[in-house]
Amino acid sequence: MNAETRMRVNENGRVVIPASYRKMLGIKAGDEVILRMEDDELRITTVKRRLERAQRRIRQYVKPGVSLADELIAERREAAKRE
Repeated sequence: MNAETRMRVNENGRVVIPASYRKMLGIKAGDEVILRMEDDELRITTVKRRLERAQRRIRQYVKPGVSLADELIAERREAAKRE
């Protein structure tokens, strides 16, 4: 969804994220957000959204039904046997 709004920066350099945007991003009071500069623009996301994006990217390289966690555990057990 492409949503756009104008906001004013207060004298302390603060901007209030409108409730509708917080709802779309799942941001609640006290949540930690990630700010990133990209192409001279400020982007705001949450740790949860960042993790979901990373998981989607990784899934394209993993065969269906394969558990990376199970593979890692198996590799670590094999390495432990060799020690």
